[in-house]
Amino acid sequence: MSLIQTSTFLRRILVLDAVSCAGMGLLLVTFGGGLSGVLNLPVALLQQASMVLLPFALVLAFLSTRARLPRAAVWAVIVGNAIWAIDSIVLLFTGWVQPSLLGYLFVAGQAAFVALMVELEYIGLRKSAAVTPLHA
Repeated sequence: MSLIQTSTFLRRILVLDAVSCAGMGLLLVTFGGGLSGVLNLPVALLQQASMVLLPFALVLAFLSTRARLPRAAVWAVIVGNAIWAIDSIVLLFTGWVQPSLLGYLFVAGQAAFVALMVELEYIGLRKSAAVTPLHA
């Protein structure tokens, strides 16, 4: 297993990602019904998104506290975020939902933010030094 010494930059980005996931998850849980009408997005979609975001926020918060991490764990976060961003944009063009203009902006805006997290987490991974094994 390949370990990294997590850079301060990576830990801070993981915290930012955790806080943003928790905030969005809480927003969707608390105001999903009202947002559904304004955004013209199904309440079930918003609720399901919150059920993904809240546990993911806990995982990110935990990872952000670790001085060492498996490189694969960071890649899993990066890939998961990339899939979220891509799926968000695909959702807008499939016809599965017919959001209002504000709904389009909401989905596209959060997808852009998540794509930014992907880039910053990748930069953080590159800034994190590989841990050399004790016996080689």
